[in-house]
Parts: sequence; structure tokens; C-alpha cells
Amino acid sequence: MLHPQAQALMRLMEERGVPPTHSLGPQQARDFYRERRTFTQPDPPEVGAVRDLAAPGPAGPIPLRSYRPMGAAPGTVLPVLVYYHGGGWVIGDLDTHDVLCRQLCNGSGCAVVAVDYRMGPEARFPAAVDDAIAAARWVSRHATELKIDPARLAVGGDSAGGNLAAVVALAARDSADLPIAFQLLIYPATDQRRGWPSHTSNGQGYLLTRDTMDYFHDHYIDDKKHDLDWRASPLLHPDHAKLPPAFVLTAGYDPLRDEGLQYAHALSAAGSRAALVNFERQIHGFITMGRVIDEANTAVQLCAAQLKEALS
Repeated sequence: MLHPQAQALMRLMEERGVPPTHSLGPQQARDFYRERRTFTQPDPPEVGAVRDLAAPGPAGPIPLRSYRPMGAAPGTVLPVLVYYHGGGWVIGDLDTHDVLCRQLCNGSGCAVVAVDYRMGPEARFPAAVDDAIAAARWVSRHATELKIDPARLAVGGDSAGGNLAAVVALAARDSADLPIAFQLLIYPATDQRRGWPSHTSNGQGYLLTRDTMDYFHDHYIDDKKHDLDWRASPLLHPDHAKLPPAFVLTAGYDPLRDEGLQYAHALSAAGSRAALVNFERQIHGFITMGRVIDEANTAVQLCAAQLKEALS
């Protein structure tokens, strides 16, 4: 059964005539996503410190936002989570995921560095991947300046951001020059072919629709052959062995549910450690909706606890 609070949210959106993302232009969709976040997201919790930064990237500076938890002394060396926001590689930014990053920071006791990577259609695949890798490398190489421990560096993200986190972990293992200690994958997109059963069973009526997924895909990927590139579809990488431990969170009424499940299976089958938790009654995107969905706060606490344990 779909959670009553998720049902109520979708009824309210229908009553208020909230337009589906795929009916909007990219900039309009970005503005709308940013503006509506205050309705569903909790108030931003106070953290110890917040600072906007920039890392050099392949096409210019990559905006970053660093967070330190409440109670952490300025000089204390902390573990760090490099976080990639969701939004289908088209929408989302540092502000849309500011509350979640603050929650994860305080809950885990880790520093968090959020990454504002390039998005489509202005910068198509693999621009987001290139920025995601460059940002993680920069954080690792500037550990002393950031007062973080590069040996306790995790990558994480939700949806498209979960995709990027998984890809960064694979790239880092293959290059062997960027140690990553943990992956936090929140309903990650792992297979651009979009053919798993949950794409059909959950493709209409649960906020993220098939039409919206196609909209995101087509703004990000302009050549179908890229669907088979592991940098777009990390599930299709030929080798999932010797990857950092992963915590994979999925939602029962999410079109991406099966992709997350299959990625956790691929990791486990290859001998990499992976834990999977499915919030059976929830919809895609719920983890940022703690003002209106109570289980979102439970999910955040669970993710923070996994981070804390993995990086302690």
C-alpha cells in the first residue's frame, strides 16, 4: 500500500494543478523545482559552518558548498561525504538539496561537500560525470585545507546524483588514485535502457512518471549508444568487484526501484559489500520531503547512521 502521506501529497498536487516536469522547459522546470521545495522540505537545520567554494573543472569552475556539523571544532579533521544532487541531470542545484546535506552532516558527524555539476541540455553526457569526478578529486587533494580525512571520503547522491556517485566510485577504482571508503546511493538511476519491470508498474501516478524519465534522459543523453556506456549506466560496467561498501536505498512506488535493487545485487554478486533497504510504501524523491512525509526523516536518519558507522 502507498503511504497515506504520499497519497495525500499527490492528491494535493493534482488539486492545485502542479504541472508535470516534462511539460516545462528546462529553465522553467529548474525554477519550479527550486521554488516548490519549501512546501515539502523541513526548515534547514543549523550546522557548524557553511561555505561556498569552487573546484576547477573541465569546462570551468564547479560550484561546491561545504558543511561542517554542529559541535565540530574548526580545526577538527572530519570524514567527508561528496554529495551529488538529484534532478534527472537537468534540474536541481545546491539550494534544492541544502536541507538534506545539512541533515546528513549533523546526523553523521561528517563534513559534506555538495557538487553543482553541469546539466543537460546545455551540457550533455558525459559533462556531469566529468564534473563529478573532478570535484571528488579536488576534495581529496585539498583535504588539509578543508580539514577532512581523504582516507574517509564517501560519495553519495539521490536519483541522478546516486547515478553519479556510483559512476565516480567505479572510475576511482579503475584509476586507483582516488580512495573512496563508502557509497550512499539513494534510489539511484543505474540503467539508461529503462526496461526494468518497475518502470512499467510505477511509470504513471507516482510523481516520477515514464514521460518525465524520458524527458530527463533525452535532455541528458543525445545518442542512444550512450545508454550502454557504464558512465551513464553503471549497472552495465563489466566488473563490480572491489568497490567501496554501499548502502542502497529504494522506494517501493518508484520507477527506479528495480535499478537500485539490481545494482545492489550486482555489487554483492561481485563480492563488494552492499546493503539494500526498500521503503516499500514510498515514492521517488521522498527523502527530501520530511515536512509532509514522516518516513523521509526516518530515511535521512538511516542514511546518516550508515555514513557515521562506515566512516568512523
